[in-house]
Parts: sequence; C-alpha cells; structure tokens
Amino acid sequence: MDIKGQAAIVTGGASGLGEATARALALAGARVAVLDRNGDRAAQVAHEIGGLALGCDITDADSVQAALARAAAAHGPARLLMNVAGVGGAKRMVQRDGSAAPLEDFERVVRINLLGAYNVSRLFAARCAGLEPLADGERGVIVLTASVAAFDGQIGQQAYAASKGGLVSMTLPMARDLARHGIRVCTLAPGLFATPLMQELPEEVQKSLAASIPFPPRLGHPDEFAQLACHVVANGHLNGEVIRLDGALRMAPR
Repeated sequence: MDIKGQAAIVTGGASGLGEATARALALAGARVAVLDRNGDRAAQVAHEIGGLALGCDITDADSVQAALARAAAAHGPARLLMNVAGVGGAKRMVQRDGSAAPLEDFERVVRINLLGAYNVSRLFAARCAGLEPLADGERGVIVLTASVAAFDGQIGQQAYAASKGGLVSMTLPMARDLARHGIRVCTLAPGLFATPLMQELPEEVQKSLAASIPFPPRLGHPDEFAQLACHVVANGHLNGEVIRLDGALRMAPR
C-alpha cells in the first residue's frame, strides 16, 4: 500500500518508537493521528508533523472508539494502524522477602500490552473492513509491536514476555481472520533500542547492553524501527509475519 495520502493511527505516538513511526509516516505523506495517554507530548509531536493529537486509553473501548471517530472526522477513514503503545516491568515471582509477586503487576502489563493492542486492532479492523478496497483489493494494514522478550524473556520478565508473546502468537490467526477483508497484519519484535526509557539508565549500563548486540554493536535507532514499519505497509506480500529487529541479539537470562 502506498503510504502517501493515507490516514494512519499510531498508538504510543508521543515518544520512543511510536513517535519515530508517527514522524516517518508523516514524512511519507500520511495524515497521522497520534494517540497517547500523555496528551501534552502527543500535542507537541502532532504539531511538529502536522498531525492530530488524541488522548486515549487503549484498554478502554469507549476511549478508543472516541479517538478513532475524531481521527476519521479530521483525516478521513484510517487504513493504517501502528500499535506501538506499551509498558515494561520486571518482577521475580518470589520476592526477596519470600512473598509472591503481586498479581496486579502481571495483570497491568498484560492488560496494556496485549489486551490494549487487541482492543485497538479489533475496533480499527471493524471500521477498516467497511472501506472500499484499493486497486489490489487491500483495505488496510495493522502493525503490532512485540519484543525479543517474546522469545528470550529474561529473569523477572514473565508478565512482559507473556504480553509480547501473546502478540506474536496472535499475529497469524489475526492475519488469517482479516484476510477476507483485505487487511494485512504483521508484528515487529525489536531488541534493545535507544528510547527515552533506555536513556534513563546510566551511560555505562547502556554501553554494556549495546556491547551485547553482535552487529551492529549499538542500540537500535527508533527511526530504524519506523523504517521497517513503513516497509511493512509498502510491501503488499508481507502478511502474518513476525520480524525480529535486533542486530542478531539473543537475550541472556539476566
């Protein structure tokens, strides 16, 4: 699908990988709606790219429906969805004091990363399925954001790995389900990237993490993630696929 002229939705578009993706889509000619809980930062990004900022809780159906409706009113029906919003978190199952890890922490990560992405995808797909097909029969593209933790989850990452693994496992059945509507689905699984969250770590820690990547031995750049996301849109034969973007990294247990 040609990105130019299309309306796009980017969740988590106010920072990190989501911001880079929003900027890349806008640069390619898309009309971009930046969805994020951080309304101020979303407004700043949207202003800089000529897009639309929308506060949104991806786990709440009413919030997502309202955001999609406002985006459609401003930009027209969206054919592109970039699910980038998510949270991290690590907690050992048995704490140092011998107590079990709080169930609420696990629920929160899975609810945002997995249920939130599915919630936005299902509501977007229902709207997209009603659009007129393009010349090749295609109606839309959904890109999910997993992580290498889906395959190489580290100690304490049970919730994060489960949430990202759920996205990986959901990719093919979702692509098969939406094939009859002409909607493609792919998932990107990034490794270690220079996001704001990563940059909060001490510099020596960042250097150590970067050195663990075989090649190139550096943290990934958010614009490299954005480039791949845009390529998924442009390459009409990419469907039902999970793509690692990690410089051949395989995470150690800790």
